[in-house]
Amino acid sequence: MSKLNQPDFMDFPLRLGADGAGTCTRIDHIRDQIEQVLFTDPGERWFRPEFGAGIRSLVFEPQNTALWQVTRQRLHSNLADALAGEVDPRDLSIEVGADADFPERLMIRIGYRLTALNHSESVEYELSGGQTHG
Repeated sequence: MSKLNQPDFMDFPLRLGADGAGTCTRIDHIRDQIEQVLFTDPGERWFRPEFGAGIRSLVFEPQNTALWQVTRQRLHSNLADALAGEVDPRDLSIEVGADADFPERLMIRIGYRLTALNHSESVEYELSGGQTHG
C-alpha cells in the first residue's frame, strides 16, 4: 500500500526516537486528538485559547444533568473542530453521565466514524477524584 494511503502522524505525547519524531497511524492519531481535547484546559494553548474541554475540573463539580449537558455540548463543539476533515460532526456520539455503580465517577463515551476509512470506534473515559481511566 502506498504511503499516500497510510500517512504517518506525529504521535502524542511527542517523543523522539532513533529515527526522529515518533509516529502513529491515523486511527491512533484520532484517539490522541480526542485525549488532547478532553484534557486540555480552555486558555491553556496560547494561540488557541478556546481549545480544550478541561474535563479534569469536572470531577469537583456536582454531578447532575445540567453539567452533563453543558459538557456534552462543549465536547461536541471542540471535537468537531479538532477532528474536522477526519470525522463528520454528524457521526460524533457523546454521552456524559455518572457511573451507575459509582455515582461519584464521571463517565464519558465518545463514538465516531472516520470518514475516509469508514472505520467506527468508541472510546470511554472515567474520571474520579483526580484519577483518569481511559
